[in-house]
Parts: sequence; C-alpha cells; structure tokens
Amino acid sequence: MKKTGFTLAEVLITLGIIGVVAALTIPTLVSNYKQRAWDTAANVFEKKLEESLKTMNTQQTLAGYRNTADFVNELSKHFKITRVCKNDDLLTCFEDKVWWGAGDAEPEEVNMAEIKTASNFGQEDWDTDIIGVQFANGTTGLVAYNPDCSQNPYSNQVTGTSCLALLYDTDGFKTPNTSGKDLRSINVSKLGRNCAFELGGTCFGTPFYPEPITPSECEKIKGKLGINACGYANDYWAGAVKACGGISKMPTPEQLADIANYVYNTSGIGAKETSGPNLTLDTEKASKLGITLVGGYFYIWSNEESSNIYAYYRYFGPNMTPWNYSHRNDSSRQTICIGN
Repeated sequence: MKKTGFTLAEVLITLGIIGVVAALTIPTLVSNYKQRAWDTAANVFEKKLEESLKTMNTQQTLAGYRNTADFVNELSKHFKITRVCKNDDLLTCFEDKVWWGAGDAEPEEVNMAEIKTASNFGQEDWDTDIIGVQFANGTTGLVAYNPDCSQNPYSNQVTGTSCLALLYDTDGFKTPNTSGKDLRSINVSKLGRNCAFELGGTCFGTPFYPEPITPSECEKIKGKLGINACGYANDYWAGAVKACGGISKMPTPEQLADIANYVYNTSGIGAKETSGPNLTLDTEKASKLGITLVGGYFYIWSNEESSNIYAYYRYFGPNMTPWNYSHRNDSSRQTICIGN
C-alpha cells in the first residue's frame, strides 16, 4: 500500500507562508483592537463626566467658581478623583510629553511643562489656571474651568461641557500619549502652539456637542458674536457660536468641505455642494480628528444662519455628504471652533 504525505520542503514552505501572512495581518489586528479599546474607554469616560456635570447642574453647583481648583473640588464629589495636582505640580498627575495634532500634519511633540493656563488650551478669555487630576478608573487629565459657565437646574439638556476644557489620557501614564489614540480632549482648540488638527492651512479645535442657550441669552450676546437673529428656547447653533467666541471662529462652508475631502479621501467636494452617493467615509480618519460618530455618520454646524430658526450644516454620511440647513434647536450637530 502506497503511503502519501507532505515533504519537509512543502511543510517549510507552508509555515513560511503562514508566517508572512501573520506578519502582515497581526499588527493591523492589534492596532485595530487598541483603537477600539481607546474609543470605548473615551466614550465611557465622557458619559460618566456628562452625568456628573448634569448632576451638578441640577444641584446648582456647576457655576460660580473663579478658579479651576474650586470647580475640581466640587466635581470630585460626583466623579471619583483619586489625586489632584496643583498648578505648580501638574506633571505628577500627567505625562511630561505628548504628541498632539491630526489632519494634514503629523502629531507634534508638546512639552507639557509649558502648559499651565486655559490659554494654553486655546481658551484665551477664561483667565484660569490648569489643575491636574487622576480619576479612579485610571484616566489622567488636565482641567481648566470657564468662569462664565452658566447653569439651569430646570433643563436636562445642559451637560456642562462648556464649563471646562479637559485634556485626558484614557491609558494614564501608558504610551503612546497621542491625540486621536489614547489622548482625547474636550474644548481644547490648541495645546500650546499646536492645533487639534490642521486642514487646508486652517487650525481646528476638537469637535464637541454645543450646549443650547435661551433667546434672552442669545439677544444679549448676538451683537458681539455676529449672530443676526434669535428665537429658539434651546438654540444649539447659537450655543455653538457662543462656545467658539463668535461667527468668525465657526467653520465656513469651505472649511467644512476641506474636512469632507479629508474624511472621504477625495478632493472634489466643494462648499455648499452635495457629493455622493459613491463616496466612502473613512471612519478611522474621522475618529482621529476627535469627531464622534453615531451610527456611522455625523453632522457639523457651519457659521451660516438662514433665519432665527434655521442654520446651515454639513452631513457626513457613510457614502454621501450633503450641505443643508436644519432647526437651530437640533442637538445632534457637533461643532468645531477655528483656532488662531
């Protein structure tokens, strides 16, 4: 009876092929796993933070502080903080170097010893110091408080995120300490001299969901910020303008088109144009810009209003990106402030 089998050469060739395939695929699988872990950790952290800020809003302990230290002391009653580092000892709570930036440019190294005040986060008008924190879940962070923070105990819409700027690391002191990976932020438009991301020569801040303002609040600030008209009880678009510091610091249709061309890996999308349905949204690129995707898509407000009840935005879908307008009380739109 004739016996058959593999020769030694055939076995070695097969093992070699398996090794090559593993060498090509395993690093990608590991990278994807890490990115999902960072994204999940960031989502969980921000949800817990939002719940804590809502509680403070309800209890009317969100506003009224003149410095960040007092705000952090109150926050620690609702979100467990294991260590607080004063302004002259921030690096006890945070890494001494991080890599910050995305978009056209590679992340640049930032010496965190130079980051001391809210202005280093791009919040020039706050005039408050940064405080370091370590949370019980292992996340480390640097916090700056906005003294103009407002609260409304009767509104469930308010999250309080406009009250602070926060740079946080989901991995604590572990590497890579890089924006879009383990390093995330809220209301940080710059880190020192570095943009959150840069496209087409424009310096962008980190995307966020704005908080609404009332018609009376809108009327008080519209002249200073460039808003034409006010109307809605919960005006998210006007809230975005307020958070950014004016119409001039909100993205133009052309700048939103730059973002669209980047996340769809193309160059043919123009301002105020609808493109698709033959596009493919690069969700990894969008995530690295700090954009929150819900169901595989997202919206970003523009700096243009249509009336006291409508404003323009760009929709970024899985395969198309329309330019459109919607009610200003729509809470599903994110905004991105323009840096200097």
